[in-house]
Amino acid sequence: MNLEPISQVIISDDFLSVVERLKEIAPKGSRFELFIKESENFLVSDANEVIAKAYLSSKEQIFICLASQTFSDIVQNRLLKIIEEPPKNKNFILITPLKSALLPTIKSRLPITVLQSQTQDLNINLDISNLTLQSLYDFVQENKRLKPKEAIGTLEYIIKEALVSKKYNLDEATLELFGKSREVLNMGAPADFTLTTVLLKLLAKKVKKG
Repeated sequence: MNLEPISQVIISDDFLSVVERLKEIAPKGSRFELFIKESENFLVSDANEVIAKAYLSSKEQIFICLASQTFSDIVQNRLLKIIEEPPKNKNFILITPLKSALLPTIKSRLPITVLQSQTQDLNINLDISNLTLQSLYDFVQENKRLKPKEAIGTLEYIIKEALVSKKYNLDEATLELFGKSREVLNMGAPADFTLTTVLLKLLAKKVKKG
């Protein structure tokens, strides 16, 4: 699908490539404000910074690009009003790999462009919605020798599935842990220890029935 320089949601995991393509087709004289979180999660403090910059007056067209592996419900709700009623000459572009993790209110207010993902499909045998201590242990034992790239892909899958399931209370501290876990995996940290830490944190944040 072809890109257009308009306010929109772009589904892709190749943030920098998407931004470069947008810059190539943007109107002459326009400017880009970038809020890209490649290995971290987008926090409320980031959303507040976006909103503050969006209200700065400008004569040129400005494209405000927000890119992250995940946008929590709190962050999306924080951004909703400014997306609904953007200041003059401001265009909002959200880039994220997972369409299903976006709130219906966001998806209904911005057109969605789906680009081909650069991430290979992962064959992960773990039901995040019904995570238990036993399934956690079995999964980590099966995947303790993952290479860094595979471990990062697995971590991202776990985070996305947890967000989509709506079965976990994912506060900012938890999302920050996820971001830091991705960083340490990228530096060669053991997959079994890192994935165990993340999954145990998820179990602790599981919404209790009744």
